[in-house]
Parts: sequence; structure tokens; C-alpha cells
Amino acid sequence: MEISMADTEKKDVLILALESSCDETAAAVVKNGRTVLSNIISSQIDLHTLYGGVVPEIASRKHMEQINQVTEQALKEAGVTLDDITAVAVTYGPGLVGALLVGVAFAKSLAFATDKPLVGVHHIEGHISANYIENPDLEPPFTCLVVSGGHTNLVLVEDYGVYKIIGRTRDDAAGEAFDKVARAVGLGYPGGPKVDKLAKEGNKDAIVFPRAKVDGSPYDFSFSGIKSAVLNYINHCEMKNEEINRADLVASFQNAVVDALVSRAVMAAKENGYKKLAVAGGVASNSALRAALEEECRKNNIRFYHPSPIFCTDNAAMIGAAGYYEYMAGSRAGWDLNAVPNLKLGEKSLRGRIV
Repeated sequence: MEISMADTEKKDVLILALESSCDETAAAVVKNGRTVLSNIISSQIDLHTLYGGVVPEIASRKHMEQINQVTEQALKEAGVTLDDITAVAVTYGPGLVGALLVGVAFAKSLAFATDKPLVGVHHIEGHISANYIENPDLEPPFTCLVVSGGHTNLVLVEDYGVYKIIGRTRDDAAGEAFDKVARAVGLGYPGGPKVDKLAKEGNKDAIVFPRAKVDGSPYDFSFSGIKSAVLNYINHCEMKNEEINRADLVASFQNAVVDALVSRAVMAAKENGYKKLAVAGGVASNSALRAALEEECRKNNIRFYHPSPIFCTDNAAMIGAAGYYEYMAGSRAGWDLNAVPNLKLGEKSLRGRIV
């Protein structure tokens, strides 16, 4: 996808972006793929905490209640009207099907009513594109480590909108492992931030947990073994009535996960010759992961990029950034655009897409 950055100087492109793939209802206005004019997020964390995790039916219903309000607020904060908007971008996969449908249906209605182009955006492409928002010098090609509750991938970003997955998890995603361990030690939901916070009080070298070796791709991950080792350690201590130092436990667990992520990400950046490494996804806000990536990149003369925490978790600004580059490349969605809950990165749904 060849896009001249000089194109952005001709006329500002304003993308109204919508995100509703899981438990955040979000809307944003993004100018030229890099400047966030507004970024409104209505979180459902407090609601789902009562159930220990996201309840899809509740998430969908809450999206329906909030999506009009967050959209109006995004336009107001940006100081624009629907007439000023160039195109409407929306996450259409992957994610919870009911949650996605709310955003897709609302975006289609807006685009149809205002006669604006509709752009479908892959959720993970949005996470990757979050790095463009605060890093004006970042342009493809680069390597990106994507780490979230549902995905752990190493991606070569060969051009805007052009991706090659070179590494992936064989089982649990990193964020999923964080949530399961957090639940096991009584930290509750959401697990990632709580593990990160408690780990700062512990000794990361107190317990040695395994780093899985995966046959096949040197860039693939496996976190089920680390998770099982933690659960076995807890069971062993409980059987012997031994007290568990939770801070040491989660610090050691986090250290094992971070080590696996960083070693493969830096190796990928070195071996593919890009010398630029970005991190994206909800787990990208983990302080230990960011510090380790920054240190290893410094040692290996690799430029390291990361979004601010507000752009790591699900948000619509990242969808606006990705949507801009899709729009500039001529990608348009049809009125039959549908939610695709298992959409793969780099894959365009044949239904409702004009590419």
C-alpha cells in the first residue's frame, strides 16, 4: 500500500472511528491518521468485574446504550460535525460477535445517512496503528509485537495495511495467562494491571518458572506451560500448608512471560533487518514488558516504539489511525459489511468489502 505522506498536506482527512469489539464502547475523530482530535471511551470493567470476566450478552447491551452518546461526545470534543467527517471507520473483527454487530450496524447507519464512505478495520491492525499516533517518525517497514488478552503475535509490518505474521502463540495468549494467574492468586479481574502492580512489590527471581521451547518457528510462543507451573506451585504450597508470597509469585510469573516475549521480539527485529520494533495491545502497557523491551532494544541498537497506555487498551483512536490508511489506499466497505468474530490479520472478509 503506497501512501505518500505529502498526500496528508493536500486536504485534511477526518476519520470518525468506532470500536466495540469487546467491553469498551469507543468513538474518536482522527486527522490524517496521526492526530487525535478526540478519543472517548466508555469502559465496562466495573460491570464485568462482578462476574470475573466479560459477559458477551451484557457487553452487547451496554454498547447499544452507550454508542450514540460516545459518538456525539467525540464529535463535540473534536469541534466538528458529521458534515466535516471524510469517512466512517469501524472495527468489524475479530471480537465478540454481538459486540461487533453493534458498532458495525451503527457505523453503517451513520455512513448511509450522511453519504460518507464506510471503512472496515481489523481490530489488531488498529492496535498496531496506535503506534503511529505519537510517533511521527514511525513508518513501515517495522516489526511489531502484538500482546493482548486474545492475541500474541509477531508481525512484520511491511507497508501500511500489509502484514506478515511470523510468530504466534500455540495455546494461551499472554494476556489470557495473566488473567488466569491473577484469578488463581485471588487478584480478580482484570488480571493484567493487578499483576503488574503487585509484581513491583515482589522478587522476580524468587521462583524459576519454565520458558517453553516451541518446535517449528523460532518466533512462536507458548504460555500454557508457565500458567500450569504457577497453578501447580500454588497447589503444592496449599497441600503442604505453606504460605505463598503472592508478590514474589506474580513477579516471577511476569518475569517468565516477559522474558519469552522480549527474547523472540528482539530476535525477530534483528533477523529481519528492520531495526525498528513496536509493541501493541493491552499487555503493551505492562511496565515490566516495556522496560525490558526498551533495554534490550537499546543494547541491540533497535529503535523501540510504544503507544501511551491509553492507546494500548481498546480505543477508537487506533481504529481511526488504521482506518485512515485503509481509506487512503482506496478500501471501502459495502452496506452488507458484517461482523467477523474470527477475522485473521491481513485477511479481508469477502462479504461487504471492496478492496
